[in-house]
Amino acid sequence: MNIDIKLHKEDLPDQLVLSDNISVDCEFMGLNVERDKLCLVQISTGNNDAHIVQLNRTKYNAPNLKKILINKDINKIFHYARADLLFIKKYLNINVENINCTKIMSKIARSYSDKHGLKDLIKEFIGIDINKNLQSSDFGGELSEKQLQYCAKDVIYLHKIYENLKKILIREKRDELYNNAIKFVHSRVELDLASFTSDIWSH
Repeated sequence: MNIDIKLHKEDLPDQLVLSDNISVDCEFMGLNVERDKLCLVQISTGNNDAHIVQLNRTKYNAPNLKKILINKDINKIFHYARADLLFIKKYLNINVENINCTKIMSKIARSYSDKHGLKDLIKEFIGIDINKNLQSSDFGGELSEKQLQYCAKDVIYLHKIYENLKKILIREKRDELYNNAIKFVHSRVELDLASFTSDIWSH
């Protein structure tokens, strides 16, 4: 598959026009939001394209990217939105609007499976077994072609996965349950920022 990958330094270009239905993913230096910085934000329109923004980690001044992320008229599909939104909130200082999360969708829709990782969803709905070995690599410096390909593959399949999961949710009459669950994601991010990382609903 040929993927149209474009690497942008610091921000999306002014003239770029995207659709009202995009997929979004992020790469960090690690999983500790207080220590590990946000490095990349990837966006796809679902047409085998990937716009990869390599952020300026001293200023995080990306007005074009922020404008898209806060636009309530643009649907944004994440996989494990909790982590991406946490780092975006911390480093870009915005709340992303109009969110969907394929991990939460999968956990509610795919009760026939206990595997809800992106690799598992791509294998089931796209029929491709992707390599996730570069998940733990250095995204803070110059990016290799393999890293760019890895980043692109994290977003280009999310539209099809989202549509398939949506069909299951509707068919199994769990769509309202999902719609109510996704509303909590911003509160979950605020709890993470306040260091309440455990399950607050547990006994």
